[in-house]
Amino acid sequence: MKGFIAKIVGAALLVAVAFRAFGAEKVTFEAHSPLTVAVGEAFRVEFALNASPDDGSFRAPSFEGFDVIAGPVESRGQSVQIVGSTMTKSINYTITYVLLPQSAGNVTIGAAEIAVDGTTYRTQPLPVEIVNEGDASRSQQRPAGGGGDSDESARQQSVQQQIGKDDILLRAVVSQTSVYKNEPLHVAFKLYTRVPYVNIVPESAPSFNGFWSQDLTDPNAARVGRETYNGKVYETRVLFEYLLYPQQVGTLSVDPVDITVVAQVVVQSRRNMDPFFGSGREVYNVPRKVQSQRTSIEVKPLPEGAPSSFSGAVGSFRMDTDLPTDHFAANSGATCTVKISGTGNLTFVQAPKLTLPGSFEQYNVKTTESINTSASGISGYRQFEYPFIARAEGTYEIAPIEFTYFDLKRRQYVTLRSRPMTFEITPDAKGGGGDAVVMQGRGMSKEEVKMLGEDIRFIRLGAPQLRAAGRPFLFSGGYWIALCAVLVCFAVAYVALRKRIRESQNVALMRGRRANKVAVQRFRAARSYMEAQDRHAFYEEMLRALWGYMSDKFNIPVANLTKENVREELSKRGVSAEEAHRFTAIISQCDEAQYSPAASVQMSDIYSEGVDLISRIESVIKR
Repeated sequence: MKGFIAKIVGAALLVAVAFRAFGAEKVTFEAHSPLTVAVGEAFRVEFALNASPDDGSFRAPSFEGFDVIAGPVESRGQSVQIVGSTMTKSINYTITYVLLPQSAGNVTIGAAEIAVDGTTYRTQPLPVEIVNEGDASRSQQRPAGGGGDSDESARQQSVQQQIGKDDILLRAVVSQTSVYKNEPLHVAFKLYTRVPYVNIVPESAPSFNGFWSQDLTDPNAARVGRETYNGKVYETRVLFEYLLYPQQVGTLSVDPVDITVVAQVVVQSRRNMDPFFGSGREVYNVPRKVQSQRTSIEVKPLPEGAPSSFSGAVGSFRMDTDLPTDHFAANSGATCTVKISGTGNLTFVQAPKLTLPGSFEQYNVKTTESINTSASGISGYRQFEYPFIARAEGTYEIAPIEFTYFDLKRRQYVTLRSRPMTFEITPDAKGGGGDAVVMQGRGMSKEEVKMLGEDIRFIRLGAPQLRAAGRPFLFSGGYWIALCAVLVCFAVAYVALRKRIRESQNVALMRGRRANKVAVQRFRAARSYMEAQDRHAFYEEMLRALWGYMSDKFNIPVANLTKENVREELSKRGVSAEEAHRFTAIISQCDEAQYSPAASVQMSDIYSEGVDLISRIESVIKR
């Protein structure tokens, strides 16, 4: 019994010693980054903590002067070592960002904050010298008070060199380079890669001057494959896809498109060496900006000698007509139906001309369509209905309906015709042919008979009943008061109407007023995606809401928006730098989470941050 009690006491003493060892360890929170980097060179910033932090207590610095390429990425680890009666526990908590310098100069990364058991700890600010690419090699040779930063810069340079010039390409692939006017042309912007990548950031949107374009891009179905180009095997992905119809004759061009691809490079490292396996590795995110080539398209004019019934249709079509019966009564309605179906520029097909006699009342043409768009072109049909009323009886010869198109296969004009039409108009149910029909025996129409009682007045007999005329209202005091009131009301209405017209013509003002409303609608759509756990659609809609709000508010196209000019515009309007940093942080988190399923950020947190940020910015700008 005494031995059992001794064992219990010994175990208690061992636990007490272990807890004493745990409590003796000092909490440290440090930041690490290279001292010198080059413009356009991505580098890592690490915030290391030797304890377990409180949930949600980490506060990153503003990163002014840098673009956040990736991060924050959290890493947790711990180890326990028992030597005799001493237990040692080590905790490693690291938060990593990948930054890209914006311009040369001396920039300081501010202090980060984190809390452990309610106590707040801060890192020391990190000074970073940003040099031009030509001066990077000389800067890396300077003594920096510790060899680790210099080694990190050299490592970054080595990582950059591991991505060859031809490892990442962007090409504009067109179906043909010589077409007729209004002939369909397919273009696809295709990414070619020989290295893995984690993100794609569009820098400019496709522009097609002189073309009518139809967007075929499906964001929910990425077209990937493998191709051999210039003797090398690439993984391919179609980023944008369009169907173009040239509207001008001559040499047109498909303008280049710029994107930034964040490639992933894995290198061996002694810094993260495993004590058991003896090797370690580090993963670097390297941004690479690529541009598609400019492609020239020769647009040939259509041959001369087009028939009068040609209105610009190009492709392959057929015409189906549904004509009314040959006999129908006067004053009754009828309809001719023409259906144009096939493949070609159906969107531009106009209604064929139907010529009717002057005694027919013809009404507006009703158009219905069913159009399908694919990479091969536009197919479907357009249907035109011609309603009319025959007012006078008789027999009428109607010219056939003609439709002419240019056949791309036969390289000639083709004219389609309906059958000739002969209409026998019989008297209406009342026994006449309508108001335009002349009455029998008298040579007068019905309308003329109706007017007789109004044109001829009989002489009134008997004593006249006269009364004295009062003072005329014209030019009286009440007349002038009423006239002034009318003029004042007219002036007020005119000024208000002019103001409203100016505001409606001011596109920038109208876009700015509706920016918040549009953002709210997009946030609602993002919330529905969040509830459905559709991550890709949620983050894409959040990016549309944030970028779209800034585009509408500042009247800047989305393609020209950058994090830098957004910060400048917000600063001009009195928005604090902290709110501007929140915007760039949310954008970076959405970009990372959209293409990195392993990201730790929660959709609910991103949604709340985005809604709160737009509300704050809107309240500041409206002051």
